[in-house]
Amino acid sequence: MGKLSYGYKKLTNKDKDKPTCAACDITHGGLSLDETSQWKAAKADLLGSGAVKDIKQFHRDELDHEIKEFVQSRGLQFPMVLARNEGSNLRSVMSSDDLATFKGDPQTFMKKIRDHLGGSQSAL
Repeated sequence: MGKLSYGYKKLTNKDKDKPTCAACDITHGGLSLDETSQWKAAKADLLGSGAVKDIKQFHRDELDHEIKEFVQSRGLQFPMVLARNEGSNLRSVMSSDDLATFKGDPQTFMKKIRDHLGGSQSAL
């Protein structure tokens, strides 16, 4: 039901500067159920560069208790990018508005992630 609801919102959204889900635009190109080849290549490039140790993608209903508590306690809005350093501390890296500025471009997004993170962190 979530995908159907998302599809409806995506198709009826008139505000191109405020996408229904900017993260979905980056990873899946919008309405596709599969990740785009550009997203897969961008992830492989970032992981291969050593800029991050791991990349994990979660839907809001897949969050573990720690991440859910972090998001709620800070009033963060979905979607977002979080990072975890070697000490397992979470921090917010990009907001929903930040993600929207990439207009679905995985390469530009990954360049910004690389600028934000060092090799000792995981992007969530």
